Amino acid sequence: MNIIVPLSKGLKGTFQVPGDKSISHRALLLSAIAQGTSEIINCSRAADPLSTKNCLEKLGIETYGTMNQLKVIGKGLRGFHQPETLLDAGNSGTTIRLLSGILVGQSFASTIAGDESLNRRPMKRIIEPLRQMGADIMGTENDTAPLTIQPVKELHAIEYVMPVASAQVKSAILLAGLYAEGTTVVLERVLTRDHTERMLGLTTRKESSYWIVSVEGGKPVEPQQYIVPGDISAAAFLMVAASIVEHSEILIENVGLNPTRTAVIDILQSIGANISIEDKRMQNGEEVGNIRIHSAELRGNLTISGELVAKVIDEIPILTIAGLFTGGVCSIRDASELRKKESDRIRAIVSNLRALGAEVEEYDDGYAFESPREIKPATIESYHDHRIAMAFGILGLRIPGITILNAECVNISFPHFWDYILTNQH
Repeated sequence: MNIIVPLSKGLKGTFQVPGDKSISHRALLLSAIAQGTSEIINCSRAADPLSTKNCLEKLGIETYGTMNQLKVIGKGLRGFHQPETLLDAGNSGTTIRLLSGILVGQSFASTIAGDESLNRRPMKRIIEPLRQMGADIMGTENDTAPLTIQPVKELHAIEYVMPVASAQVKSAILLAGLYAEGTTVVLERVLTRDHTERMLGLTTRKESSYWIVSVEGGKPVEPQQYIVPGDISAAAFLMVAASIVEHSEILIENVGLNPTRTAVIDILQSIGANISIEDKRMQNGEEVGNIRIHSAELRGNLTISGELVAKVIDEIPILTIAGLFTGGVCSIRDASELRKKESDRIRAIVSNLRALGAEVEEYDDGYAFESPREIKPATIESYHDHRIAMAFGILGLRIPGITILNAECVNISFPHFWDYILTNQH
């Protein structure tokens, strides 16, 4: 499906974004290994969390109701059944990495893989620490999926210093730690999103230059009700849209404002975006609030590097679109992790920016450009990557003649994205 994006005369009204993808994955997984029935309100209906749900059902977990109000019958830490077929994680890195942390503690063999894109993504980052815990987990000779897991007699706790900032890797180790003898400790130099820790009731502390979290082996997971807030990574697209399209004023309701996720707001405000938070409150151990955005003249340089990269890794494509309108320099460095996402996002962004007429320098770990005086109409290659399609789709609201190829890939995270964009043409 290709989409020609119509110009907007101003976005107006109140928006809801899908349930937070990161929290939805974790609510599904923790509900499955709890002993008893949990309820998930506003679970994301995007393709990635559905992959997690489908894998759990293949492992014998029963679910009832809709994703908006889903009941999950948990079977405890070791209540899964051996799957009859390969577990299909689709395009979801969260599914394959977090579920592997649980599968290494089971008493049966399993194999998990995904689509062509996921099967190219690096899995050594979870294979190595899980093997240190005594797990029998193997990938291909390139340390990619399919991952084959054999049962072992026991896992043992480790102390693991994270070599790369990744909440997925941290969560995989903590989940495996539930099955290990002793206390598993994870140390990270950059505090990545901490939804797993909050949902397990774990405490993170700062010591010297590390953030440290630990989990006791055998810690039972209690069934509960999870209320999933709106996904701030999805909201970021609407924040930039309302910022760059004149005569816009929108309110995005019930968005998750976890402090490890809100750097995107800080960055946009630093270049002049008119964004305010309303009705901030705690819900299920997570900060939640409404975000109001008025259109604004963006200005200045947009620089993302160092520790900031891990805090906005998913938002860099849409922040780059904002960088086209600041009149300054947009510089992304220390972001080689972008090359290992659903697409090589550095290459995808650079090639599409050049198609628009921007002069872009590409580096191994990022790119840089000056805001162009003129942006040309262009056909945008999505590379079947949801965040690339959505980012340049937002650009089309401001710049005429933008066509997005293979636009259906937005279903990975934001199923109704094009409905919002195509119908809000005030």
